[in-house]
Amino acid sequence: MAQGQQLKPRGQGCSYSGGSLQGRMSATSVTSCAVPPALGPEQEDQECSETHMSVLWYAGQLAITYYDTEDCSVYFMTDTPDNEDLKLLYKVIEEVNPQCIVTSAKQDQNIAKFLTNITATAGDNRGKPEIVLFPNIDFGLEVSKQRILSRQFPFIPSHMSAREKILYLSSVIPFESPLMIRALGGLLKFLDRRRVGVELEESSIAVPILAFKRFVLSDIVSMDQDTYCVLQIFKSDIHPSVYKLSSGLKEGFSLYGILNRCRCKWGEKLLRLWLTRPTRNLTELNKRLDVIHFFLLAQNHETVLTLQGCLKNIKNVPLILKRMILSNTKVSDWQALYKTAYSAVCLRDTCRSLPNTIELFQTISRVFTDDLNYIANLISKVVDFEGSISENRFTVRPNVDPTIDAKKRKLSGLSDFLTEVARKELETLDNHIPSCCVIYIPLIGFLLSIPRLPNMVDKSDFEIEGLDFMFLSEDKLHYRSARTKELDSLLGDLHCEIRDQETLIMHQLQTKILEKSEVLNSVIEYTAHLDVLLALAVMARENAYCRPHFTHRHGFHIKDGRHPLMELCAKTFVANPANSGEATRRIKIITGPNSSGKSIYLKQVGLIVFMALIGSYVPAAEAEIGVIDGIYTRIHSRESVSVGLSTFMIDLNQVAKAVNNATERSLVLIDEFGKGTNTMDGLSLLAAVLRYWTSQGTQCPQVFVSTNFHSLMQLELLPDTPLLEYLTMETHQEGDELIFFYQIKQGKSTVSHAANIAALAGMPAKIIERGVEVAELIRNGKAIKRIDHPSKGDRMEKCRSVVEKFLHLDLDDPNVDLEDFMRKEVLPFAASVL
Repeated sequence: MAQGQQLKPRGQGCSYSGGSLQGRMSATSVTSCAVPPALGPEQEDQECSETHMSVLWYAGQLAITYYDTEDCSVYFMTDTPDNEDLKLLYKVIEEVNPQCIVTSAKQDQNIAKFLTNITATAGDNRGKPEIVLFPNIDFGLEVSKQRILSRQFPFIPSHMSAREKILYLSSVIPFESPLMIRALGGLLKFLDRRRVGVELEESSIAVPILAFKRFVLSDIVSMDQDTYCVLQIFKSDIHPSVYKLSSGLKEGFSLYGILNRCRCKWGEKLLRLWLTRPTRNLTELNKRLDVIHFFLLAQNHETVLTLQGCLKNIKNVPLILKRMILSNTKVSDWQALYKTAYSAVCLRDTCRSLPNTIELFQTISRVFTDDLNYIANLISKVVDFEGSISENRFTVRPNVDPTIDAKKRKLSGLSDFLTEVARKELETLDNHIPSCCVIYIPLIGFLLSIPRLPNMVDKSDFEIEGLDFMFLSEDKLHYRSARTKELDSLLGDLHCEIRDQETLIMHQLQTKILEKSEVLNSVIEYTAHLDVLLALAVMARENAYCRPHFTHRHGFHIKDGRHPLMELCAKTFVANPANSGEATRRIKIITGPNSSGKSIYLKQVGLIVFMALIGSYVPAAEAEIGVIDGIYTRIHSRESVSVGLSTFMIDLNQVAKAVNNATERSLVLIDEFGKGTNTMDGLSLLAAVLRYWTSQGTQCPQVFVSTNFHSLMQLELLPDTPLLEYLTMETHQEGDELIFFYQIKQGKSTVSHAANIAALAGMPAKIIERGVEVAELIRNGKAIKRIDHPSKGDRMEKCRSVVEKFLHLDLDDPNVDLEDFMRKEVLPFAASVL
């Protein structure tokens, strides 16, 4: 009995049996769907992101370039003034967090000392960067220029002449910044030497650079890590999934966590960047607020849903382009790129229907050029998505290449043809052989397959006249015959030839797309902006945020402000105003019982101002924000063994930063400063800091201080000046119960209500009563009586016992140790009596 079979993983074949013809034809169905079929649950590839930075500082000028492996882009900062303390460089390193810092071995001692300190004082949450020194010649200006101009960049069309390439690069890279060009030259040298991201590729493949982007740190509001921590702008938690423990952390309950309604990865990345770069550029802030205002209009709700639907399909384009350069493109990459280009066209068409008065819509309409249509149409016409998924490799649609089509037709008709060949082969074989089939195996060719008979035991039994034995597999004997050899010569290795030609077409397609990659980089940049502003608009709508208004005056006015995180946790949240004038009420002294809401109020003020400085709507009824150049805090002490400082020393450092750096345009938030040391010392330090700021007059910063040092007011340690305003959190005492209203009002609190708070905390009643008693005695200047002191009768009995022991001592006995008796018996008793 003959059996027909088709070896899918190895080839295809047909069998002949008993004069009947059986064959199977494998055909690939062709569809012309606009969107490629899904691969199931999509999971974008995640690669560990690294940054490698090149730094030069000379004659007060700083130049920085760095390479980000996540988007394969080089970022540069043009020559910028920086003092010998290198604060600007520190800010950039803190933000970028590079794994390596490359610099010249011949450097100024200031930057050498700075880099030494950076590696010695790296924080707990980021590793120490590696410092790499190259000879100064590698940073030479002419050498660096030549290194830039001679490099092949995929975004530069291959048909450009050398002169056209120079003109093109000069429009992207500011060659008028010589120090930056030298830093870039050193960075390229480092990338080529380390082969970052292409360590396992052939030496002829260079590190992919998909774009050059400008890195700007102008108009940035100064904030340190302590401020980010206490305001809970970011918060990392251990991931609850056991499968993601190795990847570390997830975002916890934080401002970033609640604002992140982004639909694509690049929106999330840009939102995090905005949060790390609050700006005082009012033009930029108002541009962002205009977009949010447009999205909040009721008539634009459908537009918002359309844009969000398109943004979901914006994929990891830089990673795809990197794979194209390395020729490692996957089938899912072609799907993702097609979806991205198609969705970007939809975004552009939608933005063209929106008002041109909003700059972002105008920019997207202009920058998303017809190159996106070209890319989408090219991929749609060339790539056979269904065939690529089924074969797990790049396949070409019909009518793209006539040669491939002809070979595929031969391959698809091969089944019937091989059935006929198998029938003829069976006629020439011994009658004991019941069936046979002719199969095709890529790289091996056509073979005659015969079932193994019971009498075929040894290899010598496999020999058949006229056939060349090849191998035994799964009780099937495989031979070459004259007909199969003829088939090899006539048809060749069809599978491999088709694959080779389709691979060639894939490379041609990749080349054409890489030449248009500039528009794809623009898609990533501007869709990220659109995504972030849509996310902020969604948050503003859901939580009734208002648009902040900016003024060039100092101070701010907030009506019915709310804490953006706390209001999501509490059943009811009491809104409070915050007002700080330009010439008066610049320093607020806030008193009130513990747990009355002082700390929340301070954080609320800081968060509302911060949200305004990233261009977001804010949780308030009204908000007018003046010029702010920095936010400084002393609210919580971030203790760490690696820092090697006491809690009070950390508090002092935080306040010292505010005293030394805050200007009349800064906001300072101080909570309970001075409680980590002796009461009088802490009170004195707090009073001294506040008097220092009041002595500055209208040049002092906007200061909010909460304290339980009531002596600050009772002893009149602060001057009588209009700069000061005293506020308190409203409470009401009803018997032993203390009622909190959580409402700020003018006035001073003279009672801490510590006993009531202790009772709420579950402290035993006896301890609370004793505490109240001791506090009252101290307040009235009376002596504190010990409650564990023995009674007079007990003391007299003890005295009698000691005297009797002493009288029984034989003082003439040399073995009697009188000194030991005094030490063990008399002195302990005397101490207890006294």
